[in-house]
Amino acid sequence: MFTRILFLGFLLVPLIEIAVFVLVGQAVGLWPTLLGVVITALAGAALIRWQGFQVIADLRRAAARGELPGRQIADAMLIGLAGLLLLLPGYFSDLIGILLLIPPVRQLIYRQLKRSFVVTTASGSPPQEPLIELGEDDWRQN
Repeated sequence: MFTRILFLGFLLVPLIEIAVFVLVGQAVGLWPTLLGVVITALAGAALIRWQGFQVIADLRRAAARGELPGRQIADAMLIGLAGLLLLLPGYFSDLIGILLLIPPVRQLIYRQLKRSFVVTTASGSPPQEPLIELGEDDWRQN
């Protein structure tokens, strides 16, 4: 199932990008179309830098409190993906990248990811296999 979705994504996204380029180019002309791509890339880089610093600060605060920074890591990954999409030439990828920079959109994605993945800590869950503790005299280095 996942491979089919991935295949369709690799097939459809470039076709959508080309179609949007043609439509925008017909509406405003070649140079404004190209200028729009450059401007969105620059604006996206600035937004990513600003939000990236905020996410790093949130990661540090969560780590200082001793919490598992799952949300902050997810935000960092989604902001990184947004950056990649904004740097790619194309209006469709720019739209998706800009959407990923909006915190409520990231919150929605995070909730969906949270349903699919379970994050546990070593102290939060018992080991699946029997745990064997060794003393100082019970082991040797090779």
